[in-house]
Amino acid sequence: MKLNNAGVQNAKEWLDAGYKLPEYDREAVTKKTKEAPFWIHFGAGNIFRAFQANVVQNLLNEGVLDRGLIVTEGYDYEIIEKMYLPHDSYSILATLKADGNIEKTVIGSVVESLVLDSENDTHYGRLKEIFEQDSLQMVSFTITEKGYSLVDGKGALLSSVEEDFAKGPKKPVSYIGKVASLLYTRFLAGAKPVAMVSMDNCSHNGDKLYDAIHAFAKTWEEKGLAEKGFTAYVNDKNKVSFPWSMIDKITPRPDASVEEMLMKDGVEQLEPVITSKNTYVAPFVNAEECEYLVIEDAFPNGRPQLEKGGIMFTERETVDKVEKMKVCTCLNPLHTSLAVYGCLLGYDLISKEMKDETLKKLVEGVGYVEGLPVVINPGILDPKEFIDTVVNVRIPNPFMPDTPQRIATDTSQKLAIRFGETIKAYAASDKLNVSSLKLIPLVFAGWLRYLMAVDDEGNAFELSPDPLLSEVCPYVEGIKLGENADVEEKIKPILQNSKIFGVDLYEVGMADLVCSYFKEMIAAPGSVRRTLEKYV
Repeated sequence: MKLNNAGVQNAKEWLDAGYKLPEYDREAVTKKTKEAPFWIHFGAGNIFRAFQANVVQNLLNEGVLDRGLIVTEGYDYEIIEKMYLPHDSYSILATLKADGNIEKTVIGSVVESLVLDSENDTHYGRLKEIFEQDSLQMVSFTITEKGYSLVDGKGALLSSVEEDFAKGPKKPVSYIGKVASLLYTRFLAGAKPVAMVSMDNCSHNGDKLYDAIHAFAKTWEEKGLAEKGFTAYVNDKNKVSFPWSMIDKITPRPDASVEEMLMKDGVEQLEPVITSKNTYVAPFVNAEECEYLVIEDAFPNGRPQLEKGGIMFTERETVDKVEKMKVCTCLNPLHTSLAVYGCLLGYDLISKEMKDETLKKLVEGVGYVEGLPVVINPGILDPKEFIDTVVNVRIPNPFMPDTPQRIATDTSQKLAIRFGETIKAYAASDKLNVSSLKLIPLVFAGWLRYLMAVDDEGNAFELSPDPLLSEVCPYVEGIKLGENADVEEKIKPILQNSKIFGVDLYEVGMADLVCSYFKEMIAAPGSVRRTLEKYV
């Protein structure tokens, strides 16, 4: 069973092994898509293959759509070269259901795969053709939040951006420079309308994309490197829109147990590839069944009926409420709580943590007791039902190979939005009191204890990647289990850092409690567990 055009023709083999196959004429769909593309996606990673590509596949099966997706990858060309092209852009989606069932689907809705490389005349020329088409309605992105940044950690322009600002749109080298150049191609072709839709998991994602594109348009036009009117085109919502969206679906890296299952079925050439940029990619994706995509309904060139595939369209204010509900209270804070304590208590799977009664009570308290009172109901999704699904279905799913170590990545960048917004809401309320928050401070103390890179048994472990490790770790460097002299003085600068927590913990009256919890956790090996059991 080979995952390519020829291999998928042997339908009986696949169906007998329990796979769902595309139920449409892929050749006809490919022809129509190339003639009149309607949707191109930037970012060929796992979430795209597990979510957007699957939605389009379902709508092709149902006859709602007659054209498929085009994907382009601008960060790691090897994903296209070593994974998409050898498999004729097919992939396998293994949906890992909480009841133990695994749904196996051959996804064929991606019918063209291109590298976003301005030096590759064939691929880049094709991308320009796509952007010139009247039919193009949506350009979407899953390139991670940092993909939209034009500056480095110190606020200086990235060298690639600086080069593109100076040289103009002909042969850009930066990611957003290439996107802006393609949009400029559309402008030159008659200022045709299009929606530029960020689907990345970050707040007000459409604004981040707009800011980046606008910076290129303005600079190029001011320097005479782009025709007059390009900036006005980017600014005209009736021509180019930058909708906000909220996306939610857990897609961990391809798991060895899933690979083994597919191999037993007889699927060949499944070996994952680790690219030179350290991207781990396989011909299959494993993902949870729950998924949410809410998009601001702002499409100046119209849009397909994607609501028939479960995507929700609404106004900007509702997207904002949904995003805050998820990121600030109902999911992400629970995940971070489990990530921090999972690393300290030696867990290797998030799902296993939910069998730990103390940790289960911790996340229920963080979500239902401390978070839910400040959630504004967006109407389109019910916050209580959302948390119910997170706590009872999504996080405990034993078949989801998601780890606390993965989720602990970049925690310093997440605490302000995931917990700080709740603290601010309590401080601003005349009915709620910051002093009633007991579990959020416990998570903060757990993170400080985590920074010591020593687990609850006293064994060293490796911290997950985080841009602030070199800044914050020195504050806990000299602290040892069983010693707590001058602890408060040592960690005070972290507790005062409102960039990390969203607030100065001293100003809101939370620092003493965090410090007290932290002291208890460093009393001796086993103190993290004892502190949790005492306060949860």
